[in-house]
Amino acid sequence: MSVPGGAAALRSRLQRARAAMQAAGCDVMMLSLGADLPWVSGYEAMPLERLTMLVVGATEEQGAVLFVPELEAPRVVPQPGVFSVRPWAEHEGPVALVAELAARLVPASGGTPRVAVSDRAWSTFLLALQRLLPGWEWTVSSEVCAPLRAVKDEAEVDALARASAAADRVARALLGGEISLVGRPERDVSAEIAARLLEEGHQRVNFAIVGSGPNSASPHHEAGDRVIRAGEPVVCDFGGTLDGYCSDITRTVFTGEPEAELRRIYEVVAEAQRAGVEAARVGSPCQEVDRAARRVIDSAGFGRYFVHRTGHGIGLEEHEDPYMVEGNSAPLVPGNAFSVEPGIYVPGRYGVRIEDLVVATAAGPRPLNVADHSLVVLGP
Repeated sequence: MSVPGGAAALRSRLQRARAAMQAAGCDVMMLSLGADLPWVSGYEAMPLERLTMLVVGATEEQGAVLFVPELEAPRVVPQPGVFSVRPWAEHEGPVALVAELAARLVPASGGTPRVAVSDRAWSTFLLALQRLLPGWEWTVSSEVCAPLRAVKDEAEVDALARASAAADRVARALLGGEISLVGRPERDVSAEIAARLLEEGHQRVNFAIVGSGPNSASPHHEAGDRVIRAGEPVVCDFGGTLDGYCSDITRTVFTGEPEAELRRIYEVVAEAQRAGVEAARVGSPCQEVDRAARRVIDSAGFGRYFVHRTGHGIGLEEHEDPYMVEGNSAPLVPGNAFSVEPGIYVPGRYGVRIEDLVVATAAGPRPLNVADHSLVVLGP
C-alpha cells in the first residue's frame, strides 16, 4: 500500500505507537487483519487461513517482525528501520513462531505480560496464541492505535481529499442526470456508480447503496431487483478506496416532484447536515456534532425517524474513530476526519440522507465533499 509520507511517516507512526504501548502498559503488540497493520507498516494482510502477523516490541531496540506466508512475501515492500520480514514455509507453525518471539520480548522482571492484538484478528489464531501464552493479559490494538489513527496528518488529509473529489465527480454525474434511474433495477444503478468510482481513480469500491421508494427508508439497503419508478426518492450512498484512503458520500435525488411532506423532510435533513458541519469545531465534543444535527430533526418533529449516529471517522477504514455520537465527549482536534450524515427514515414509505466528509481544522470545519446539496428532481 502506498503510504503518504513514505518510510519516514511509517517510522514516525511506529515511534508514536510504541509510546502509546508503553503508556498502556503493553509489552507486545500483534497486528494482523484490519487497518492498524497497514497504518504502521504499509502492508495490508490478505484475509487468508494462513497467518500474517506483525509482532512489535515496546522499544525500538526490540524491533518489529512481520511474519508472512512465504507465498505472500513478494507482496511485502521492505521497510528498513520499520520492520524485518520473516516468511514462514508451509511446513512451519506460524502461531508458535509468533508466540516464541512475543515471549522473548517480555521483560524478565516479572509481572503479567500484556499484549495488544488486532481487533479483527481471527479467533482461531487468537485462541491458539492464548493457549501458547497462558496467563497473559490481552487487549485490543485499537487501545494503542485508534487515538493515533484518528488524527490525520497533512498527507493523509490530502489523500482523503483526493478520494472525496473523485467521489464528488460521481455524485455530480448523478445529480446532473447522467446516471439514468427510472426504469432501471437498483442493482444496475449501483453497478454503474461502482464502475464510475473506479473510472474516477478508486482502486476498490467499498459500497454503492441505492435505495429507491420505500427502500430509501432502510439506511443500509442492499440494492436489489426493485425497478426505480417515477415520483420517488432515491438514496445513493457510495464510497471506495483511492491510494489507501476512503471516500464516502450520500445524496438523495427525486425522480419526480416530491410531495409536500417529503420536500419538508429533505429541507430538514439539509438543515441538520449544515448544523452538524458547523458544530464540528476544534475543541467541541464529538457528541455535539450529533446533538446539533439531532436538534434540528427533533424540533421539526421527526426525531423518532433519525435512527443512527450522525457520523463516523474515516481514513484507511470506512468506519473508524472518532464517532459523532451521543456519549462521545472527546473533543475534536485538528486532523480528525469524519462523516456528517443525518437522515430521516419513515418505515415503509421513504427516507432521505445527505452526507459529506469533514476535517476539523484550526480555521474551522473543512468539508471534503462539495457536490450540490440542493433538492434535485430528475426526469425519466
